[in-house]
Amino acid sequence: MQHETDALILGSGAAGLTAALTAAVAGLRVTVLEKSDRLGGTSAMSGAGTWIPANHHAAAAGIEDSAEEALAYIRAAAPESWAATEDALWQSLVEASPAMLRFVEAHSPLRFALTPEPDPLRDLPGAKPRGRMLSPLPLSRWRAGRFAFRIRRSTIPEIFTYHEAVETDLYHHPYRTAWQLWPRLAWRVLTNARGKGTALITGLLRGCLDAGVRIETAARAVELLQDDAGAVTGAVVEHCGARHRITARRGVVIATGGFEWDGEMLERHFPGPVDYLGSPPSNTGDGHRMAAAAGAALAHMDQATLTPSVPTRHRGRLMALPVPFHTEPNAIIVNRHGARFVNELRFNIGEAIDARDAAGMPVQQPCWVISDVRLLDRLPPARWAARADAGWLRQADSIAALAARIGLDPAALEASVARYNAACAAGRDAEFGRPSAAEAAASGDKRRRGGLEAIARAPFLAMPFNRSILGTKGGPRTNAQAEVLRPDGSTIAGLFAAGASSANPIGTRGVGTGTTIGPYMAWGYVAGLALARRNG
Repeated sequence: MQHETDALILGSGAAGLTAALTAAVAGLRVTVLEKSDRLGGTSAMSGAGTWIPANHHAAAAGIEDSAEEALAYIRAAAPESWAATEDALWQSLVEASPAMLRFVEAHSPLRFALTPEPDPLRDLPGAKPRGRMLSPLPLSRWRAGRFAFRIRRSTIPEIFTYHEAVETDLYHHPYRTAWQLWPRLAWRVLTNARGKGTALITGLLRGCLDAGVRIETAARAVELLQDDAGAVTGAVVEHCGARHRITARRGVVIATGGFEWDGEMLERHFPGPVDYLGSPPSNTGDGHRMAAAAGAALAHMDQATLTPSVPTRHRGRLMALPVPFHTEPNAIIVNRHGARFVNELRFNIGEAIDARDAAGMPVQQPCWVISDVRLLDRLPPARWAARADAGWLRQADSIAALAARIGLDPAALEASVARYNAACAAGRDAEFGRPSAAEAAASGDKRRRGGLEAIARAPFLAMPFNRSILGTKGGPRTNAQAEVLRPDGSTIAGLFAAGASSANPIGTRGVGTGTTIGPYMAWGYVAGLALARRNG
């Protein structure tokens, strides 16, 4: 293993590889270490929806946008009081994002295309009806060279692109859709081409390799090296059964992913029910612990990407398969009291589920999706999920019996279903404002059906709807240059953080479907530029 480098990147997801590519193109010797034997982290498992305001693809399509409008949108969407600590980071994000996209397309085979999705919080200042959501076009895994079969596989089918998942009715009619797309799917099989997170990581890997980045798998950083002044100068790494000290003249970027697979950390920061995890089991908080040991302040540890998901079997484990099954017209969400408490079509539904009291404990969970047998007929992934986890789907011939099966008050659940059915009959949800038909603004996304339809045909169904975590969003606090900060606000020289292993300035409350991948890549770009500017 190489024991000296200019920049050491810990983690091979979108944030880490973007940081590596940026630093390498600037002329630095760069080494990427991946803890597991597979590359790409959570990014490889993602749909690779990518939120990037004021991007050049939107401009080419005649869509007007600006960093100022995007900043206004983020400010309006953010939780109360976040601006005091995050505003400088938001400004850096909206400025860096479009430059990052141009850079990545110029220095890798990645090519992005717009999706039809709007900014979901469309009533806020600065929201756009289209132009900020993109996703990469398919790439052959052969482009990743010797790493072609080292890219982490996903719980979602990578043979479809993100665009196809959004623009077709793949979720409701998977077989019919596959038949309609069979010529392009066959071509992808023949050329080993894939979309979504696989394409994203393939393209970033090719760019890194062409720029001379050294990539090592099964190499786990266990400790940061620091000089007498506290500056980070490298890391202790376990590789091939031995420990090595790697020095990094310009610095170290922590991009090791979240901590959701560490049971103790998960329970401490997310008390209460967690249904399924959708990230690599190697996401055990290594970067968080190393940063804290080096003196970093940790923040936003209770924030995460909470995505409605059903269970699936993946590499011998039960894991999360993102499917918005709660938006079917004959489905509602109820809390532990058997009461409906939210418009099921709300974009940040995970935030509503994860509402906490003053002591940090959940106030709604355990939550359930209540529906009837027609959901299984309309949404094949739900039927597949029931086979993957026999305990996921509960059925009964009456609402009262269903309530008894899941530990809810029968009278309360019957009343909630009766009120919803009455709203369906009236064509208006006066309680929570759920639209009576699919909204035109969301029509670009065929995954979410929406509308109002009575829950009336036995057997009746209950499915848990608690946290399904695709990645935590807390970690070392950074400044606008991705430099890690101490509790007193001073920087730890030579230490940077990006992606899910940093204190994300956009937490659980997302501003678009792609507000993980887009900002993560932007922060990797910011970190790479900062490394290039730093004197070794």
